Amino acid sequence: MASIVLLSVKQTAQTKAKRCLGSRLKGLAGAGGPSATFLPGREWLSKDLNLRFMSHGTAGRSAAGTTKRGALAFSGAVAVTAAAVVGFLANANHFQRAEMATTIPQKAKKTKEEEGDIAQRCRGFMSVPVTDISVLEKRKDEMSTKMEMLIMETQAEFCKALEEVDGGTFKVDKWQRKEGGGGISCVMQDGKVFEKAGVNVSVVFGYLTEEAAKQMRSRGKVLKGKDGKLPFCAMGVSSVIHPKNPHIPTVHFNYRYFEIEEEDGSKQWWFGGGTDLTPVYIDRDDAFLFHNTLKEACDKHHPKYYADFKKWCDRYFYVRHRGETRGIGGIFFDDLDSPNQEEAFNFVKSCARTVVPCYLPIVRKHLNDSFTQEEKDWQQVRRGRYVEFNLVYDRGVKFGLATPGSRIESILMSLPLTARWEYMHEPGKGSREAEMLEVLRNPKEWV
Repeated sequence: MASIVLLSVKQTAQTKAKRCLGSRLKGLAGAGGPSATFLPGREWLSKDLNLRFMSHGTAGRSAAGTTKRGALAFSGAVAVTAAAVVGFLANANHFQRAEMATTIPQKAKKTKEEEGDIAQRCRGFMSVPVTDISVLEKRKDEMSTKMEMLIMETQAEFCKALEEVDGGTFKVDKWQRKEGGGGISCVMQDGKVFEKAGVNVSVVFGYLTEEAAKQMRSRGKVLKGKDGKLPFCAMGVSSVIHPKNPHIPTVHFNYRYFEIEEEDGSKQWWFGGGTDLTPVYIDRDDAFLFHNTLKEACDKHHPKYYADFKKWCDRYFYVRHRGETRGIGGIFFDDLDSPNQEEAFNFVKSCARTVVPCYLPIVRKHLNDSFTQEEKDWQQVRRGRYVEFNLVYDRGVKFGLATPGSRIESILMSLPLTARWEYMHEPGKGSREAEMLEVLRNPKEWV
């Protein structure tokens, strides 16, 4: 929605603002969306999402180096582990860079969190960060610090929202990677609402493997290491939530940052991520809320972002051997390195701050929905399709499982506790299950 700035507290200005807002809500409802009362309330609205940036310009590179564009698109793995992050690089060759547009410069206002003391902010996390707090303090203006703080805050915000609605508690596992870095895995399972909920953070560094560097170069990425070594830093937050009730959808999101230092000290960097929804049954109001929340976040930065990244998401989460999408999509983007680092980061931040408002209202809406055994069985069949995609097509998961030293528990966090496969399972014509399959076979526009 467009922001309304009241320059005066006079009654006339207030009246105009109310009319403008009211017409906008009616327009949304008239377009086939839910009523205004179903839009996210103030309880779930993201804070400080008033940054507006467009995109297209220089590739992700520090001022110390020249611009270099590549066709790299690293994978959207569900589990951001050390091996999976490398898998983003080594196994992606499948998407074209989303089209960007000319930048509209606008100075970003710092939020209270960004202005606050890092140590103070860390007290609200699920665990102490992977990087030592003293190091974060010293490097507070570097992008790696900004991104680590963002993913830690995203993890904490989402975990606390899920704990509130479930009544359970996340088990927190902080782990280290001997090659450099580590992660924080938060898992809650067998809860009142959620069968399995995982929210992982990973911050890893070291040297790119020769295999990863070779595949990157084969796709046009120009990398010049020193003595054959390419130092890298990668980090991200990733989550998959599998509810018990078949009327509450599964949700997945992942937001990440990658940085490589070259021989001359210059850095190449890029962002990736996305959020997608996998319902068992179609609820059009839920689909509208989910997609519209993402669209509003995208529209703050570029009018084409939502449309482009929605299509990208539908292409990526496609189970080719079934001829179906995994769910009803959302947004997905990769190799985002323009128009500049700060503006790309602010776009990622806007997206990360939608994870609560795009999902928790849907969970609360269906908390007390009754369901039959047949509906539960259909949920288990759809869970089987989810597993098929992750194990057959998700490049980061496959690479992680094939890489020695990977943290298997984190890689497989995306899998549900229970799933079901049935031979020749095809629902009856005209049933709600058949309607769901029709949507999966022919992706729709929801906003």
